[in-house]
Amino acid sequence: MAVMILRAVRRCLLLLVCLLAAGPSAAVDLVVEAPLELAPLAARLRALDPVQLEGAVRLVGLAEAGPPIRVLLAGEGSLQALSAPAWVAGYALPEQGVVVLFPQRAPRYPDASIEDLLRHEVAHVLVGRASGFRPLPRWFHEGSAMIAGLSWSLGEQARLANVLVRGGEVPLEDLDRRFGGSEGEVQSAYTLAGAFVRDLLRRQGREVLGTILAGVASGLPFENAFVRATGTTLAVAEQTFWERQTFWYRWVPFLTSSVVLWIFITLLALWAMRRRRQRDAAQKAAWEAEEIARALREENLPGPM
Repeated sequence: MAVMILRAVRRCLLLLVCLLAAGPSAAVDLVVEAPLELAPLAARLRALDPVQLEGAVRLVGLAEAGPPIRVLLAGEGSLQALSAPAWVAGYALPEQGVVVLFPQRAPRYPDASIEDLLRHEVAHVLVGRASGFRPLPRWFHEGSAMIAGLSWSLGEQARLANVLVRGGEVPLEDLDRRFGGSEGEVQSAYTLAGAFVRDLLRRQGREVLGTILAGVASGLPFENAFVRATGTTLAVAEQTFWERQTFWYRWVPFLTSSVVLWIFITLLALWAMRRRRQRDAAQKAAWEAEEIARALREENLPGPM
């Protein structure tokens, strides 16, 4: 009897050691639901590489992903699709742990594929959980989801340059208004929000997002959590960000203005005139030298005998 008890105790201890060694799981459990016509796509999304989603969990500072996230694939005739703007390809309800995707509308910026869209919206749920579902600026929520959801690509730098050249400096507080505007305004807001959060990560390190979100979850207002995590105010961080973008929204518009264009054309014309005068002078000198040589030859010719 004692031997059996000892073996049972050993098994329990071994199981406990294994559980402690494993630690909290960063795996994201997705429950994908879809109508029959979208069943093949649902199967494809269920096979999404979990490592990519685990990276988002770590980036927002969570030790574990939390409860399963419900993913609804909705057709264009669904209630969800009819109640959303036609250019919206998906949205998340973080507090409910729900993601809604409209496959017929994907891909759509800032996501290049339906998988990118899924990662982006799942990242919104994770950001919400990491912040304790407390208030966050819309631009920070969207920018963080872009980075955590791997929506930021190499082409974003060119898109950022285009946005800056067209619109110049945009205060962060105005980005939230843009997210509620037209499709073009929303796209530019995505670009600027993603650029600011990416710049923040490059300067402060990848753990800064989780630190900010943890501060918000603890009850701090966002601005205070930002200062505690970065050591600087949001206003200063914004100013330094724009200073690093000066070339795009100040110099490029100047260099491509009509005034600069006419100055360039004028300088090009003056250069061409100078080159023409130099060629004419060289040609004239050659003709004069030829005339002198001809005159010398004629002087040296023998006269009639």
